[in-house]
Amino acid sequence: MPLTSPAIHIPVLQDEVLAWLQPTPNGLYVDGTLGLGGHTQAILEKTTPSGRVIGFEWDEDAAVKAGERLSGYPDRLHIVRASYAALVPELMGLGVEGIDGLIADLGVSSLQLDQAERGFSFRADHALDMRMDRRGLITAASLVAQLSEEQLANIFYYYGEERQARRIARFLVEARQEAPVSTTGRLAEIVAAAVPRKYHPPKVHVATKVFQALRIAVNGELDNLAKLLATAPEVMVPGARICIITFHSLEDRIVKQTFVQNPAYAVLTKRPVEPSRAEMQRNPRARSAKLRVAVRV
Repeated sequence: MPLTSPAIHIPVLQDEVLAWLQPTPNGLYVDGTLGLGGHTQAILEKTTPSGRVIGFEWDEDAAVKAGERLSGYPDRLHIVRASYAALVPELMGLGVEGIDGLIADLGVSSLQLDQAERGFSFRADHALDMRMDRRGLITAASLVAQLSEEQLANIFYYYGEERQARRIARFLVEARQEAPVSTTGRLAEIVAAAVPRKYHPPKVHVATKVFQALRIAVNGELDNLAKLLATAPEVMVPGARICIITFHSLEDRIVKQTFVQNPAYAVLTKRPVEPSRAEMQRNPRARSAKLRVAVRV
């Protein structure tokens, strides 16, 4: 998909993020999920001429493309090839003592979904990978091959909220005894066979929750999010705002509870901010997005 595609180019809740983040010239901001740079570009434009952004991106392809796209801001953008979970040590390594705001958009990027060979989607039959950072050793295929039936069921249930988790895990273990389950197509077929037809959802593929669960497990997404939220106050100056966009209830619950329970934060959004109907029509992938915002006290 070309970089000019709206599905890639338009960041979710862009206007709302700018309104809540309140970036100002001379400020230093962190985009914890740089992706192709949509939110970062909006912040850089809003903070002309001297606002700066440090963008964290552990996906090499996205980091390269974002660097190319944002090459017009050489003195105001610094890209870090790391997960946002490493926020504090990476900023310390750069000599950064405090930031004025942070944004993290936790959705899987269109770039990743549309590159079938990355193994995030079942729309084409490719290797079952799902690593956001391909320097990592754990893939979805390795989890499917090595974990016990109980471990797989727990991943599907807790990370995918899949009610047929145990049945799917049983079918999967039986299938791998006959041949390795190493491609997205084969995994999707096994899930479809495991779930009784009456329980197939009407609007999404029956394997959607299983793929989500494996992606979360491969990339340690919930642990990384918890670490980001716990450590971010260490580098946020008083009054700095943190904006987190989530796409499913597991993430949203972690953000909501942390903002309430951590005394370093004061909640600014009593209810999550959601996309307008117009934005959802423009970008269907935005439909489940929720933005929560807190301020460093």
